[in-house]
Amino acid sequence: MNAARILATIGGVGYLRPASGTWGSLVALPMAALLHLIGGPLLLIASIAGIFFLGLWATTQVTMGEADHDPSHVVVDEVAGQWIALLPLSFGAWHVGAPILALWPGWIAAFVLFRVFDILKPGPVGWADRRNTPLGVMLDDVIAGVLAAIGVICLAAFSHLVLGL
Repeated sequence: MNAARILATIGGVGYLRPASGTWGSLVALPMAALLHLIGGPLLLIASIAGIFFLGLWATTQVTMGEADHDPSHVVVDEVAGQWIALLPLSFGAWHVGAPILALWPGWIAAFVLFRVFDILKPGPVGWADRRNTPLGVMLDDVIAGVLAAIGVICLAAFSHLVLGL
């Protein structure tokens, strides 16, 4: 297995069945927690940028000459999108000095919202996916991650401001 395939499949996670995208999102969770613990939200942001550009390269290599522009075993895009969905938690934990895992309801919300947006592909997520290019493969998950992050922020605001939790 070459470097592009290892990266695109996140070390082979993309070959897990069923629902390889969900497996990719799941493996992104402990990776994001570790990045946050090492360097907080700034390291997570830098890692998102890095995984995006490395993922774009790997996806280009893996799909070159293939009929399928977005094969299910390519899950590096899920990692990028899931990390974006988790950014509000990283900033929130950093801001109040809380352990990142203490925000566990947010982790569940970020995971579920990201998977919903990634699977249903509403609006701009679907637009990016229809590009049928490696950039589209990466962008649809980035956009799904941004939408999920907005959802996490809204749910946190509701929880804290309305419910008083």
